[in-house]
Amino acid sequence: MAIWIWKRRRRKAARKYPVPLTMHQLWMVSLSAPVNRDKDSSRTTLYPFTRIDDDKAGRWLADQWEITSRDELVGRLDGLARSGYRAGARRRLGGVEPLAWDAGLYVDITRRGFACGMLGEADAWTALKNIVPAVVRSYASWNEYAEHYLLGRMVWRENLQGTPDAPAPQAVSDAHLKSLLDPANRASPWNMAPWHAISHPDHTR
Repeated sequence: MAIWIWKRRRRKAARKYPVPLTMHQLWMVSLSAPVNRDKDSSRTTLYPFTRIDDDKAGRWLADQWEITSRDELVGRLDGLARSGYRAGARRRLGGVEPLAWDAGLYVDITRRGFACGMLGEADAWTALKNIVPAVVRSYASWNEYAEHYLLGRMVWRENLQGTPDAPAPQAVSDAHLKSLLDPANRASPWNMAPWHAISHPDHTR
């Protein structure tokens, strides 16, 4: 006799958070698009996954960043905003500071902090707004942002070579960014929220 194991499907994030993001909100969330390559990642909502999984967000923060409290989360965000990895990368890259790498991580951590309850929704949006001025001053397009993200990732990856936590090959990240930048990719948030949209009045989409 066949035994059927029923597995409860997690609720879709879009049902819990049904109001579409404004153009500015989508733009800010999109700063973490290069980081989110997994199939269950959401790139068009503040919530980082397509289905509700608060525990997963909490586990990831603890495992990857040793963040288990709101204070630790806020401290880590402050560090990424102030100097992050770009200070060390600057020496390796001849004076270039890949802010995009730190910004992508900053937004990703903020979204996961929101998902696991360490940040309320209003606090999460405030945190995202805090990183915007530096990013806008540093780049003029998603192409430039993507280029510096890859530079930052390259230095980070070189530092982890030979360790148990060795990351995915650079080619994987290259292909993901190529897809995000593809004008024909209608699912790319970078096409939905063009770079200069953040410099114009916000509006619903």
